[in-house]
Amino acid sequence: MRTERIDFQGPHGKLSAKLDVPEGTPRAYGVFAHCFTCSKDVLAATRVSQGLAEQGVAMLRFDFAGLGNSAGDFADTNFSSNVDDLVAASDFLREKFAAPALLVGHSMGGTAVLAASHRIPEAKAVVTIAAPSDPHYVVHKLFAEHLDTIARLGQARVRLAGRDFNIRQHFVDDAGQHQLHDRIATLGRALLVMHAPQDDTVDMANASRIFELAQHPKSFVSLDGIDHLVTGREDAAYVTGVIAAWSARYLGA
Repeated sequence: MRTERIDFQGPHGKLSAKLDVPEGTPRAYGVFAHCFTCSKDVLAATRVSQGLAEQGVAMLRFDFAGLGNSAGDFADTNFSSNVDDLVAASDFLREKFAAPALLVGHSMGGTAVLAASHRIPEAKAVVTIAAPSDPHYVVHKLFAEHLDTIARLGQARVRLAGRDFNIRQHFVDDAGQHQLHDRIATLGRALLVMHAPQDDTVDMANASRIFELAQHPKSFVSLDGIDHLVTGREDAAYVTGVIAAWSARYLGA
């Protein structure tokens, strides 16, 4: 397995990415969408993508606009821009290598994958890891105490995962415009939902709603004892192993 650094053009500027590729010809390509305010180099994105590459699936992981090494200001982004970035990453793979057959999203990245999948027709399998069922969940979960300030001043400084971010009213408004009920119900791909019962960042009820709305073929795996960010090396290996075994049926030999 080797990792290649790649830049490609997104809707709002350069997006920075890494492509984890297996030795020999990949049997499929996939995209990994990282968690909210994270980056392509967060432990879960790195370990799962590299683990899948070792199983023969080349994985593109990238920084959403305004995060990591990608261009843009995070304050100017929202859920819609994340979805557009994800589609741009898939378009890049299609043009330069092969269209992604596997879409994996972690936390809010999983919500973005559900929203974007209908714009990536070659995707055969979709995986969500600790994902909210709706982007507005993040607004109420993380920004509840700041919503009055955002409404009054147009933005607020919010501390997330030890860092400060400017959250603007357009982010709140945009999140409320996305109702994923129909998107999930008409996904049209094999779906694997992974979530920990003890997750205190994104409630387990989100996973239950995604699973209930989706049509078959669908599978659910409980990540018992695994933290929201999947920081444990053995935990990431377990997640990777399950995804690899499950997706093999849909990605081909």
